[in-house]
Amino acid sequence: MKQRSPGAQDAAEALAIQALTFIAADGERLGTFLALTGIGPGDIRAAAREPGFLAGVLDHVSSNEQLLRDFAAEAGVPPETIGKARSALGGGDWEREIP
Repeated sequence: MKQRSPGAQDAAEALAIQALTFIAADGERLGTFLALTGIGPGDIRAAAREPGFLAGVLDHVSSNEQLLRDFAAEAGVPPETIGKARSALGGGDWEREIP
């Protein structure tokens, strides 16, 4: 099994945070993201600290071809970089714990 390097993990987390910022900058994108994840706007910061959430952000970006292309262009990276970053984060799908 291939080990993830700490540098790759850090770079992947940084890209995911950039993706979250990109999503949050547009009301329509943010509304879709919140509806699909089931979290509220005030819960994003706490969710971002949960394992797997940043991977889920990249999953969300990758789930829509136009969103993927738009974010990749904004970030200045090829679209396949988002998939590589998602792999570097590892883990499964993020699911919100419902109290």
